[in-house]
Amino acid sequence: MNEKTLICTGHRPKGFAWNYYDKTCYEHKKYLDELKRIVGEFVKQGYTRFISGGALGADLDFAETVLLYKEVNPNILLEIAVPCADQAGRWSNADKKRYDTILSRADEVNVLSERYTPWCMHARNRYMVDKSDAVLAIWNGKQEGGTFQTLTYAKKKGKHTVILSI
Repeated sequence: MNEKTLICTGHRPKGFAWNYYDKTCYEHKKYLDELKRIVGEFVKQGYTRFISGGALGADLDFAETVLLYKEVNPNILLEIAVPCADQAGRWSNADKKRYDTILSRADEVNVLSERYTPWCMHARNRYMVDKSDAVLAIWNGKQEGGTFQTLTYAKKKGKHTVILSI
């Protein structure tokens, strides 16, 4: 069987148009429902491999969504492409716990750099795009930053892209 891979690029909490940490807000619930719907469409299309960058915000939301589908479809594989070993070093305890839970449930965790460098996030994003058949961008429309750069690189590489506007 030819494995098809979907990756996700997206914003950290501050890139969302609402208070990302307010899980009860309408916009946040609507966003998560749409994320689940889009991932489900890719599963229906035969995608079985999913790669998340493991960052706070969109990356972890994507990973948790994939894990929901994995519970009912054991053929689904989740890879976390960690840009540097100390990615979660400055995160809150709650965010670290969420991250560690996701890592423990992932099928594969690839740490791409032992330490932070100015380019490790960029390298992680290119790694994911290069391994993908399709890219889901959770994007606020601003033409700057890592999400925009990753989306631009994906289009340059001819990857199928889907945008979830936030």
